[in-house]
Amino acid sequence: MATEQRPFHLVVFGASGFTGQFVTEEVAREQVDPERSSRLPWAVAGRSREKLQRVLEKAALKLGRPTLSSEVGIIICDIANPASLDEMAKQATVVLNCVGPYRFYGEPVIKACIENGASCIDISGEPQFLELMQLKYHEKAADKGVYIIGSSGFDSIPADLGVIYTRNKMNGTLTAVESFLTIHSGPEGLSIHDGTWKSAIYGFGDQSNLRKLRNVSNLKPVPLIGPKLKRSQSCNCRKCKIFIGLSCRWPISYCRELKGYSIPFMGSDVSVVRRTQRYLYENLEESPVQYAAYVTVGGITSVIKLMFAGLFFLFFVRFGIGRQLLIKFPWFFSFGYFSKQGPTQKQIDAASFTLTFFGQGYSQGTGTDKNKPNIKICTQVKGPEAGYVATPIAMVQAAMTLLSDASHLPKAGGVFTPGAAFSKTKLIDRLNKHGIEFSVISSSEV
Repeated sequence: MATEQRPFHLVVFGASGFTGQFVTEEVAREQVDPERSSRLPWAVAGRSREKLQRVLEKAALKLGRPTLSSEVGIIICDIANPASLDEMAKQATVVLNCVGPYRFYGEPVIKACIENGASCIDISGEPQFLELMQLKYHEKAADKGVYIIGSSGFDSIPADLGVIYTRNKMNGTLTAVESFLTIHSGPEGLSIHDGTWKSAIYGFGDQSNLRKLRNVSNLKPVPLIGPKLKRSQSCNCRKCKIFIGLSCRWPISYCRELKGYSIPFMGSDVSVVRRTQRYLYENLEESPVQYAAYVTVGGITSVIKLMFAGLFFLFFVRFGIGRQLLIKFPWFFSFGYFSKQGPTQKQIDAASFTLTFFGQGYSQGTGTDKNKPNIKICTQVKGPEAGYVATPIAMVQAAMTLLSDASHLPKAGGVFTPGAAFSKTKLIDRLNKHGIEFSVISSSEV
């Protein structure tokens, strides 16, 4: 991508926010990466110069780089001031947008970036926002030759690129994948900043509009290759014993391979992966992969705790006053998982994630019409704490891929999922080098 005409290759918008401060630190690390062959001019952007300066000073202290503040530009802009967003976008090759919930604050940034020729990456886990932006702005972004890439954090690069990695590592045709997310915590447990909680509240509270949006899109279904990936039923058939979980699953079920109970994962991964698979089929003529996502929840005590939290959430989120209560008391209604303070540094340092993929398909030369799947594969994506370590790594490496691997991006610009934008790039290699590791656990014919 052309960068010489812009003073900054990267601009972190919302750098003084809770997640933005971690993204700022990660860009600062990338700036001095010994493998870099060229300089990386960058800036932070937001409403308050004082807050942005404090974030840079904090990063300088943490990274042992006392001169960092003098090396980074500062741009003052406000989401409520379109002219200031235009000025930010004019100075950037890629904007890293960390200001959410994106359903309220994301569109003005995308609009400013497209109109002023900057690409934009966000870390939204909000399907309605992501799908609406693609519907409204894909052609406009393509006309400008810029790339708008959503969900480029933990939601949903590990899942989206993980399915592509699994497909690439199978010696045949991958037809279906189920992923199981396991979050590991230290002795102080887990905590997530309530910004994520708010996004979930607004998203679940507006499901009817998401359905309307999908109806308006009127997309043709992609072909179904191999047996349909089933959910929400119980069975003890031989096929299920061979392909763990690839058919026949209760909403709460025990995963023998991972030795724990699992529930459906309610994040954006399924929406993002399905959009990627549609793009790969329609534009690159690749065989589409069915996908379902789950999260492991440990033992029966955790299952009961999450059931009560889920019931409270689903009841209260239906009503305006209920949503206000959920937003005001995140710690209480989430049973301690979400808080206004977010995790401590000790909690972040002790946490990690494992995303395990179980796939099935057909070996080379085997027909997919009437035959049963005869090959299975298990892969994993492992990484550090998901929200404030893995997410900044994924976001920054996605941005660096935009800057340095342009020849392998989709030829025209547009609004893309990570998998659609990066399936032919070296993003997975970059992530492996930065602590988000992709690997094959097993692969065999049945």
